[in-house]
Amino acid sequence: MTTPPHAPHPPATAPPAQPSHRTSLHDEHRALGASFTDFGGWDMPLKYTSDLAEHHAVRKAAGLFDLSHMGEVRVTGPQAGEALDYALVGHLSAMPWGKAKYTLMCAPDGGIIDDLIVYRLGPDEFLVVPNAGNAGTVATALRERASAFDAAVVDESDATALVAVQGPNAAAILERAFSTQVSARISAMRYYTGISESWRGIPALVARTGYTGEDGFEIFLPSEHAPSLWACLLSEGADLGLLPAGLASRDSLRLEAGMPLYGHELTRNTNPFAAGLGDVVALGSKGDFVGRRSLEAAHERHEEATTTDRVLVGLVGTTKRAARQHQDVLGHDNVVGTVTSGAPSPTLGYAIAMAYVDRWYAGPGTNLEVDVRGTTESFTVSPLPFYRRRLNRPTPTPSSPQGLSS
Repeated sequence: MTTPPHAPHPPATAPPAQPSHRTSLHDEHRALGASFTDFGGWDMPLKYTSDLAEHHAVRKAAGLFDLSHMGEVRVTGPQAGEALDYALVGHLSAMPWGKAKYTLMCAPDGGIIDDLIVYRLGPDEFLVVPNAGNAGTVATALRERASAFDAAVVDESDATALVAVQGPNAAAILERAFSTQVSARISAMRYYTGISESWRGIPALVARTGYTGEDGFEIFLPSEHAPSLWACLLSEGADLGLLPAGLASRDSLRLEAGMPLYGHELTRNTNPFAAGLGDVVALGSKGDFVGRRSLEAAHERHEEATTTDRVLVGLVGTTKRAARQHQDVLGHDNVVGTVTSGAPSPTLGYAIAMAYVDRWYAGPGTNLEVDVRGTTESFTVSPLPFYRRRLNRPTPTPSSPQGLSS
């Protein structure tokens, strides 16, 4: 078959795929002038005006985030807790009502499928919150792993929105947005708890959780009501320094707080012990769970003083020139690790990074280099997190690094 005259030639390379999902707040973001990016298949706001201004707003006042790309999977039934004990690496059935727990879903070989937060809403009811790109995978795996238990697994991601207020003024803003009676209960909440409440007659789950290193709250509610809540929070927080904040500031905030990001610090090729998350794995529990045997072996290997496995460390630079994901970490002119996340820290004023390095180079104050686009930059092994809200000061400074214990 011949090509007709003037027929357009196919492009040399296919155009990048467009995000396939939008949250119910997409129009609100566009009205605020947001620039967008693809994140896990979702068209999400990267920033509104300035990612630095949004970062500093969270540290000093408050930021408002749309997290509706995250998944929400409800697990209910008489054996819901036991099903989660088997499906995940934590002992979820022992968690009190109203509490939240950070945990992991691992593959049979011990690799990390996703990191999650689980909320216990009642004696037989849990809400599992996976990351955006892994939500479908987690929901499917939960159904499979819970099939032998008297428990039902329902993916409610499409019908649920998630809005977060993070920063020192977060509690004051929520107190204004909710009724007086609810506000009193919100103020009394402790970190990593969640309560079922009502906002203007709309059922909501209010959780004192976050991903920024600051005090803050995350509010789950039906998607169709998210624009009204978003507008209310912006209005109530206007004189308290609240700014809408995008993914760029969320990433720099979580990096300063030393919080891992799936696809960076956590992948199918990493195990919890190398990632510094060994305490999350309930090896002391009596029951079985998916990946237990592999994780027991990984734990034993990690405990061996002579192991050469790589472990996750923090790195602080002597300049603002940042290391970036996938760049090589060098020790004595040899490649001894790989950067997983890196950026100039807006709060601290110098470059910070997380990296997996050979265990021999993970000790206190170890001096290393990173190949930053062909130029070696000096970094020093540092404890995580880089920033602590309670201290409200840099920790450590480049001149006096404290090494990670291995």
